[in-house]
Amino acid sequence: MIECQDVSFSYLASTLPDSERQAGGALKHISCTIEDGSFVLLCGTSGCGKTTMTRLFNGLIPHYHEGTYTGSVYLDGKDTRDLSLFDISLKVGSVFQNPRSQFFNVDTDSEIAFGIENEARPPVELAERVEQATDDLHISPLRNRNIFELSGGEKQKIAFASVYAMNPEIYLLDEPSSNLDMTSIQELKGHLRLLQKQGKTILIAEHRLYYLMDLADRIVYLEQGRIEKILTPEEFRRLPKEARERIGLRAADLAEVRPPQVHPPASSPVLELRDVTLRYKKRTVLHRISLAAAKGEVIGVVGHNGAGKTTFSRALCGLHKDCEGQFLWDGQAMERKNRLKRSYMVMQDVNYELFAESVEAECSFGIRNPDLTLAASTLEELGLAPYRERHPNTLSGGQKQRVAVAVSMICGKDLLVFDEPTSGLDFDSMTQVAGLIRRLSELGKVIFIVTHDFEFVCRTCSRVLHFDEGEMPDDIPVVMDALPKLRELFSVKVNGSEGDREGGLGHSDGKER
Repeated sequence: MIECQDVSFSYLASTLPDSERQAGGALKHISCTIEDGSFVLLCGTSGCGKTTMTRLFNGLIPHYHEGTYTGSVYLDGKDTRDLSLFDISLKVGSVFQNPRSQFFNVDTDSEIAFGIENEARPPVELAERVEQATDDLHISPLRNRNIFELSGGEKQKIAFASVYAMNPEIYLLDEPSSNLDMTSIQELKGHLRLLQKQGKTILIAEHRLYYLMDLADRIVYLEQGRIEKILTPEEFRRLPKEARERIGLRAADLAEVRPPQVHPPASSPVLELRDVTLRYKKRTVLHRISLAAAKGEVIGVVGHNGAGKTTFSRALCGLHKDCEGQFLWDGQAMERKNRLKRSYMVMQDVNYELFAESVEAECSFGIRNPDLTLAASTLEELGLAPYRERHPNTLSGGQKQRVAVAVSMICGKDLLVFDEPTSGLDFDSMTQVAGLIRRLSELGKVIFIVTHDFEFVCRTCSRVLHFDEGEMPDDIPVVMDALPKLRELFSVKVNGSEGDREGGLGHSDGKER
């Protein structure tokens, strides 16, 4: 059992002038009890304190993150301040939003085994647990792989498996769906259902709510560091759409999400790909892809994790070298250097492209003759103006994502590529990004969006490209007439049911039943 007794916490950001306290993520007078075997969903807008709450429960606060801390958190009756991180880790397993932050090895098998190795388990038991985790989570294809060659979603699966192999009683997951495709999200749901049947305690901080509605016992809504509402899933479902969106929460049921009836007709194509083949480490990722795109088009790129979406987006921007075929702009060949000059990419992990000492400086970093008025209005539109003097590394994951998106508006490039731009974003931030992309479309930009976010696609995209097994079998308009096919691509179930699984490490015999 976890008990919070009047806990308040605020971070210390030593990188800020005069050691200014970080406002985002602070908690104020949190009191709650999480019973053994319960499933609690933490939700709220970016910076509301969800991640900070998980850090209280896994001991990272106060043992790792510095700040002002009052009140107490008890784990099975013991104050977490009196327990070591190792002691806490024997009871609490954490899966972070960015799986790279919890990797210690370069191959998947060693990573899955890392935690149980640190528990000094006998080699036989270690091997059995790795095999059990592999079987229960259906990740055999990811065994004996280089960590650095995995997609973001595959890394997330390995991070989950490494925790599962340790068999903790409490699971803490921070935005576990952010790097997953729709099929993998359903697999994650199956894993969570399995943990429930094992009697585990589960706490998830999440913006995507739909897949958790028939799993969670309680939904805890945080606002500005306080617990504002505690709802049952039934009570949450009864919230009117307008009320749910007003407090910044996403859809509880994707079956209710609809694309527009029609899109304005596209103009003549300006970008063409002819028989493009992409290879990665001598392996053919995409074979003889041909397509055309007009100015103002917003094109979604979908497919399962590892289908080649990110490689495709990097090739569009000239960041991937192993290419065959033609890239044309206005009928003229566009070599890799030309693509680099003409394009800008917002990466899935935005930490790779945030370099400046403040949010405001980031919006002009490396840009020749930046439009400062445009920069200021963009920061205002994306709700980033209050953070203009903050260091990007002090922002939440969702806030960092918005900074990278803001830069795409300011840089003045013709071809823009976004790799999972709504990863970790709440409803308000998602709609803000959607509005920004629509503005970029109106400016005549050609925009590609690699995404698994059905809500975002329906709000933003005019068509969707589907990659599968090295091919592009589908190029579908995002309109009502194509809704059944779109739902199929995104694994959106309408009045569907899913099977349950039992077994796993939590059972005495360790076998599936």
